[in-house]
Amino acid sequence: MAESLYIHIPFCVRKCLYCDFISVPYEKSLAERYIDSLRREISLRKNSIGPLKAIYVGGGTPSILSESSLRRLFDCLRENFSFSPGIEITVEANPGTLSESFIHTILSAGANRISMGVQSFHDKELRALGRIHSADEARRSAELLRRWGVTDLSLDLMYGIPCQTPGTWMETLSAAVELSPSHVSAYELTPEEKTPLYDLISSGAVTLPDEDTIVEMYEYAIDCLVSAGYYHYEISNFALPGSQCVHNLNYWNRGDYVGVGAGAHSLVNGERRANTGNIEEYISCMEAGGIPAGEPHVVSRAEASKEFLFLGLRKREGIGIKEAMERKINIVPACREMFDQGYLTMDETHVRLSGKGLLVSNTVIVRLFERLGL
Repeated sequence: MAESLYIHIPFCVRKCLYCDFISVPYEKSLAERYIDSLRREISLRKNSIGPLKAIYVGGGTPSILSESSLRRLFDCLRENFSFSPGIEITVEANPGTLSESFIHTILSAGANRISMGVQSFHDKELRALGRIHSADEARRSAELLRRWGVTDLSLDLMYGIPCQTPGTWMETLSAAVELSPSHVSAYELTPEEKTPLYDLISSGAVTLPDEDTIVEMYEYAIDCLVSAGYYHYEISNFALPGSQCVHNLNYWNRGDYVGVGAGAHSLVNGERRANTGNIEEYISCMEAGGIPAGEPHVVSRAEASKEFLFLGLRKREGIGIKEAMERKINIVPACREMFDQGYLTMDETHVRLSGKGLLVSNTVIVRLFERLGL
């Protein structure tokens, strides 16, 4: 049974220019109907979920919800599920919507980890992304969380932003470290089709830093955060000792999980299933007593092998050789050439990306698939 639950909250003040997630502008009556629908889906899903080790409330912007909506959501979770000792309960928040009432509500409901989308500590870069907050608001929000006793704070940062330079990225990283988060996610901006930012780049109105600059920024992120005491445990994620994200590790380890809400995905017993991404359709279906999920997709052996390799190499611990062999993946001979070229390293138990391999991870993974005939 799944031990990890994702809850999608599809409401924002406004959509960021780069965002292709399912979200709409917040409207109170729609949000209340949506929370009612979430409660119904949670109740219907409870038999596929064991004692929970992780809950992740993401979006969208969960911190835009009313206190009553948050309480009703968390009450429903406790009514339907049992929690494992030491459960990780993460709620995403954005500086432009963070309030003391929100913090009080989620902490009293049991949340113990906050993931805050900062992206940059430079206002020009935040405007280029269409963010609603300023750098000072991000600092004040982090300090407010600390005053409320939040010790497990994750900050999301982004590099490769239009108008960003290695110098401003270094300043963003330094500002983040000064706030002493327990966890930092540092993602390269990837413009997605059908987003305003993609259109701006395609038209030439906006340009991104070049590839060499992107590599320089990534290398500096690793150097800066590791030297500050953070363990680089996944390609884009860094944590102080004991602060790795349990929910995300479950994804990367291909553990079962259930997703509830519009557009949410689940993996249970080798089957993937996704809810409709249409929010009104989701609500209407739930109000009619059903779950608006598509037909299950049975993950094939080849698909499972590719996911095992791809997700395993994203983790800095790498791919377990014994586990690969149990899956009938003859990994060591397939990696021989890339060992010799310095893209992969190996010890008695694991194959992993080298520092050189990290910079071209997608290429390494594709070549590995080719060597294995996947």
